[in-house]
Amino acid sequence: MWFVVIGVFLLGLKLLGVAPVADWGWLVVLSPLGLAVVWWAWADSSGYTQRKAMQKLDERKAARRERAMESLGQLDPKKKRR
Repeated sequence: MWFVVIGVFLLGLKLLGVAPVADWGWLVVLSPLGLAVVWWAWADSSGYTQRKAMQKLDERKAARRERAMESLGQLDPKKKRR
């Protein structure tokens, strides 16, 4: 995500003619966008994206279970399990 933000920022500076970015070559200005494509390709092919999504689901499930146990009075609120 940060590669895209930096790439769009540099592209805007290049198009507006803001120095020193206006003097840089297009390859340098557009390189963060290329790095974003490479990052997404790696993240998808390695399973990194899916692992992160599964971790978020597991964390939400554990928090939901803890809230349910606490509301039923089966979990001491002072002794939260982790």
